Amino acid sequence: MATKQDQFNELQKKNLEAAMRLAQLSIENSQRIMEIQVSTAKTLFEEGVENAKAQSSAKDPKDLMDLRTQYAQTTTERMLACAREIAEITTTTQAAFGKLVGEQLTSGSQDMFEAMQKMFKGMPIADQNALGAMQTAMDTTRAAFEQMTRASTQAFQAFTQQPKGRK
Repeated sequence: MATKQDQFNELQKKNLEAAMRLAQLSIENSQRIMEIQVSTAKTLFEEGVENAKAQSSAKDPKDLMDLRTQYAQTTTERMLACAREIAEITTTTQAAFGKLVGEQLTSGSQDMFEAMQKMFKGMPIADQNALGAMQTAMDTTRAAFEQMTRASTQAFQAFTQQPKGRK
């Protein structure tokens, strides 16, 4: 039979592994977001230079206004596309975080519940109502977390959906 210290060490190991997975996921997605931002900035800079050249050679004020309008529209579309990509990454990351945290809550609450059962079994009076109340509290916490994750994921998905008629 495992000692309490062994059980505690195993629980710590599981928590450390989960924290490392979350950190790795965060780093990977931060890198992806930075790559998108750098790519977008580079594209906008290059288009800005091309637009400045085109504007400087424009002879007609109407052509100049058309170039400015087109550049503003293109820039806005690129920025919105960048924001959507970042929001999609954020949604995916949030879902992965939610899944990992949910697994930890499930695993952790089960481990804690089993430890509490063992502790109560060692006592002369085992209070099943206390165990039931603890399990209910853990289940309620897990359900609330899952509901918050779903709601925020839906909010991000609503943002990332492109307006009709645009691609």
